[in-house]
This record gives sequence, C-alpha cells and structure tokens, in this order.
Amino acid sequence: MASESGDGNCDAWAARDPSGVLSPYKFNRRAVQSGDVSLKITHCGVCYADVAWTQNRHNDSKYPLVPGHEITGVVTEVGSDVKGFKVGDHVGVGTYVNSCRDCENCNSSLDNHCPKSVYTFNGIDTDGTITKGGYSTHIVVHERYCFKIPDGYPLAKAAPLLCAGITVYTPMMRHNMNQPGKSLGVIGLGGLGHMAVKFGKAFGLKVTVFSTSESKRDEAISVLRADNFVISSNTQQMESLQNSLHFIVDTASGDHPFDPYLSLLKVGGVMAIVCFPSEIKLHPASLNLGARTLSGSLVGGTKDIQEMVNFCAANKIYPEIEIIKIDYINEALTRLVNRDVKYRFVIDIENSFK
Repeated sequence: MASESGDGNCDAWAARDPSGVLSPYKFNRRAVQSGDVSLKITHCGVCYADVAWTQNRHNDSKYPLVPGHEITGVVTEVGSDVKGFKVGDHVGVGTYVNSCRDCENCNSSLDNHCPKSVYTFNGIDTDGTITKGGYSTHIVVHERYCFKIPDGYPLAKAAPLLCAGITVYTPMMRHNMNQPGKSLGVIGLGGLGHMAVKFGKAFGLKVTVFSTSESKRDEAISVLRADNFVISSNTQQMESLQNSLHFIVDTASGDHPFDPYLSLLKVGGVMAIVCFPSEIKLHPASLNLGARTLSGSLVGGTKDIQEMVNFCAANKIYPEIEIIKIDYINEALTRLVNRDVKYRFVIDIENSFK
C-alpha cells in the first residue's frame, strides 16, 4: 500500500515514535487497481483513535504512523471494474479499508466485524503493507469501502460522520431508538455524544444529556437542543430520573459506574456503550430486575454508513466542527485530550499542503 521512503507520491503528516508528535512525511500510495477508487483528500476529522495510536497506547503502533479515519474528498480516478463512482464524485472513507468480502459478516454488510477487517491506518493490508490514513493528500481504496457524500453536503462537515456519526447511529438503529416520543439519555458530550443528541432529536426523542461538566449545560440545551441536562455526580438529580428512560447511549471514555445509569432505564430499556472504559462493573440486579439490556457496538457496516450519510443529508444534520490546518495538529491533539473542542476538529487537508 505504501513505501516507507522519505519521498513518494503522497504528502502526509506522521508520528515517528510514541511521543505522538506529528511532522511532514512522504510515502507512496499504491496504483489504482481494477476495483479501486482514488480520491484527493479535502478534509479529515480528528478522532481520539488518532491520539491512541500515535502514542502507542495499545502497544501495537507501527511507525511512521499516518493517522486519520474520517476522510472526505473528491474522486480523481476509478478502476476499470468500478461501477458506483466516477471522477468528480464527493466521497468519504471511514475506519476500515478492507475485509475478506466473503464471510458471514461481510455478506451481511457487516464488514466492520469481519475477522480480517483492515483498519484505515496502522492496519496490515492483504498485501502485507501497513495502511496509512487521512492526514495525507490522497488515498486509494476498493470501492466497497468508499461512500457517496450527497451533493450539497459540505465535505468538511461530512468527515466526522465516518467515525463519530456512524458509531452512535449504528446502535441507535439496531435497538430501534428512532421511535418518536420515547426518551434517550446520552452520557458524555464530546464528538460522539453531540452526534447522538443530534440523531436523537432528529428521531423525535426526548433527549437528556449526562455530563460531569456544568459548563456544557448551555450548549447542550441552546445549541444541540437537548431537552434536559443532568450533572451525573449529583445523586439527587440522578435518583429523580430512575425508571424514566427508554434508551441510553454511553459515549464516556473514562472509567465510570454503570449501576446508576442502568437504574434510569425503564423495564426493557437498552443501554448501548460505544466507549472503551478500562472495565465494566455492575450488579446483575441492575439488568435482571428491569429486564434491561447492556449492549456493545463498534462503528458500522457498509450499508449502515451510506444510510447514515444519506439520513444526515436529508435531515440537514451537521456535526459541530472546528476547522484547522495540518500544521496545528499537535496542538489540536493536546486539546482533544483535554476535551477542549466543540465538538470535532476537522483538518482542511486541501489547503494545508499548498
């Protein structure tokens, strides 16, 4: 997929070691094959995964590492067998760029759960090369992992849909959280949480935001149009909401208790976690006594991603973003760790490499 040389056909920024500091880098993308689409990257969202892998937090980082898996851009070339895309199309690429395409999961458009799924960066592709992500000027992917961005939807705002958006949309659809009039709790108000609020409102739900930060109240109510805001450390506020919610989407990445949130669910309620705390501890009674469900989820399948992008375009759902240039990325990653962003950084790739 890419050579490790200091020159090549693709400009990028890469981390060289677990300090996570990024700097300019060049490498070679593969030539377009018969089923491939090549796109000039215009924008790339900044996800917490970019922090985790540039800093080797999972002890599997392969340097030089080019992060970025919320990619949007314009098609510049298509392979001879490509049917779904043409030069000039606006497209996106998400968190994975390959899979076996033949297992039960792939055949159900659940490529994200394929045992051979290949991550967009720091993955090992079928040819043995290490994948490199969207902090770069172009990318070549098989058309199966490329998604159409509808005309008129800004590419900058489309980028966060490819990870943050699909990560919360998938469990919301799987658990039928699109029933108008029902109630949704959203834990955490970052890149993922703010999208869960937006989807909840678009589905006609009554949305309550749970946060540890009082400073997020005004934004949650006035900008994101949440119906209620609760400080999760306030025992009185939490107890007043027991047995009141049909659904909860948990986006809080830090360690937190689960029993207090599960007690807020009605009988048969569902709490979907899309985060990775170090452990999950709960009392069985928190599930059994209310016939409640605690469910996990990871990004989304190919069919769901396109459906979600189309839904956002049709309903004018746009992530709240702060656009930056690539030379600000190290400061941006520090701010992301400090939760100092509303609510997603997006790199203006197109104007960063001129």
